Amino acid sequence: MNTPVTSSAPVKFTPSGTDTNGPWHEGEIHMQKLVGVDERMAEVGKRVLRDHLIDQHRHFYPQLPFAVFGAVDDNGDVWATLRANHPGFLHSPDPYQLAVDIPRDPTDPADAGMDDGKAIGMIGIELHTRRRNRLNGTIARSSDSGFAIRLGHSYGNCPQYIHLRDFEFVRDPLSSQTGSHADLESTLNDKARAMISEADTFFVATYVDRPGEKREVDVSHRGGKPGFVRINADGSLTIPDFAGNLFFNTLGNILANPKAGLVFTDFATGDVLQITGDADVIIDGPEIAAFQGAERLWRVFPRKVILRKATLPIRWRDQIDGASPNSLLTGDWETAERKIAAMQNAIIWKNFKIARIVKENRIIKSFHLEPLDGTGTLPYKAGQHLLIRVTVPGHDKPLIRTYTLSSGPSDNRYRISVKREGAVSSHLHDHLAEGDVIEARAPAGDFSIDAHVKRPAVLIAGGIGITPMISMLRHIVYEGLRTRGFRPTWLFYAARTLEYRAFDDELVELVKAAQGSIRLVRVLADPTDAEPRKDYEASGHIDMDLLRSLLPFDDFDFYLCGPPPFMQAIYDGLRGLNITDTRIHAEAFGPASLQRSHDSQPDLPELAPASSTDTKVDFSGSDKSAIWKPDDGKTLLELAEDAGLAPEASCRGGNCGTCRTKILQGNVTYKTRPSAKTAQDEALICCAVPAAAEDGSDESLVLAL
Repeated sequence: MNTPVTSSAPVKFTPSGTDTNGPWHEGEIHMQKLVGVDERMAEVGKRVLRDHLIDQHRHFYPQLPFAVFGAVDDNGDVWATLRANHPGFLHSPDPYQLAVDIPRDPTDPADAGMDDGKAIGMIGIELHTRRRNRLNGTIARSSDSGFAIRLGHSYGNCPQYIHLRDFEFVRDPLSSQTGSHADLESTLNDKARAMISEADTFFVATYVDRPGEKREVDVSHRGGKPGFVRINADGSLTIPDFAGNLFFNTLGNILANPKAGLVFTDFATGDVLQITGDADVIIDGPEIAAFQGAERLWRVFPRKVILRKATLPIRWRDQIDGASPNSLLTGDWETAERKIAAMQNAIIWKNFKIARIVKENRIIKSFHLEPLDGTGTLPYKAGQHLLIRVTVPGHDKPLIRTYTLSSGPSDNRYRISVKREGAVSSHLHDHLAEGDVIEARAPAGDFSIDAHVKRPAVLIAGGIGITPMISMLRHIVYEGLRTRGFRPTWLFYAARTLEYRAFDDELVELVKAAQGSIRLVRVLADPTDAEPRKDYEASGHIDMDLLRSLLPFDDFDFYLCGPPPFMQAIYDGLRGLNITDTRIHAEAFGPASLQRSHDSQPDLPELAPASSTDTKVDFSGSDKSAIWKPDDGKTLLELAEDAGLAPEASCRGGNCGTCRTKILQGNVTYKTRPSAKTAQDEALICCAVPAAAEDGSDESLVLAL
């Protein structure tokens, strides 16, 4: 893929030149602060960064058939290189040094930085077991046949994103390599591009000069799905940065010293591609949102490129099912580009093919939707809803409805799970089949969950209210697997009977995947024909007695979704137990809204009073107008419909945002505050009325309808 570079601005950072007197330098600390882990990492660094090799590492390094080194040449360019020898070429004569038995290699650009007294970084990685450890230090060289590294820092590394591979030597590793060598200047030839485009693994070297002329070089492993490194139109490379140890050695070094050296390997041929150049870091932008699992991006702009063919004496073969589970949870640039293309048309109606229909129970069907034009689904938050528009026989215009997404943000399809209870839902159930097309607009809504918060979450669902909870659970499980840290979660799910309950198998699989972090409590109002413990955990209804009997009532966030009376009863019960209003999140159906009792007056402006006089309302796009009368109690949507217009609307309660309309003149207010957000010049006409003019004038209201 040959795409333009991202338009997002890189992180700006200027080192002060003062030493931090701690394990981390200024660039690393700046990155840690950006994600809010600097205080935690200050303590972690003191424990895990050592100035010596522990016994486990001293035993580990001699097992390795290769290692990756980082070194800096006399021009200040940093190079990463991969060097191989029979196991035992790395050994530790004492805890403070590691001996490296590899001869000098003038064809390797990193070798120029491997003189006595030079700084060096190294990562030892065992591809067939996913073990890896890192160190840096200073070279002590007495001959051209090898050197020792005097330890600066040493620490272990997690096994994420490593593809399992077995190795074998194909020639004597100490014999001179016979492959060809190509200096490509700053360009990438076809072979180089192929190596990058097909790579699921590469290594990166960076360095920083700390005060006191103390240079520290770091080498790190990067992995993902094949093609996770993108070649941009200008020849630069864009790399997604996934969840890691939060040390930010690589990205922190780039902030402090924007240089990087990369090494790619063709594991089947022994070819090595080495790149050195300038680098930067991007922490926000549409590409990050679109690339599954990416938490930020970084880029490399090559200045020198060297391709050495068949230079390695070692070859690797992929193990069966050897792909990293962590890598499988990440995305790819092709999918990300489709999502970015979809973002550009987020506000328009798009055609979606029904790829699959699943009957979840006797009254609920799930519809899996794929964009008909081949672009991707839009990024969304777990718990949000999808606007759909369908043409139903007997209706003179398409009908719009809002259905909560039951898919998770990491899924590549939208899934809506629809209960049969009205004209549109009955049409979906009875008349649409796989392959049919419906229209949908961008996901929206404020009911969502943050999977990274450590505070336990309690999800309470009644009936069809399970749909946003399934989305939230899928998100919690995905993020837990991706980051190796699950948010503790309870799900209380109430259904009338066993045959009215949905997603049984999926819930069991999610609970299993969460590795003990999700507890499921299924409640049946009528447990006839159901087996206790196998089919349900409690009978009756979800009420405070049930919650008190199972929850320790520590510091929880509560999420409610179900019929309005169900949610109101749960909300009132939680407030009666002194659960703060800000800890209770709810999704309302239709025009019904939860009546809240706030702990303190919310910091929201008071709603303006409604006009007390007749107000002329002009609809600018249709050359129609109407008179709004205070005594009629009509909303602006109803007024427009009376005038023969057909504005798009769904919930009629200010929850979904479908009816959002531009205000060209005048002001509106609401009898009750809507939950959907609007810009200052927009109105939710389904629940809006003209506001009283501040100066007492009879100014008309003009809407873009």
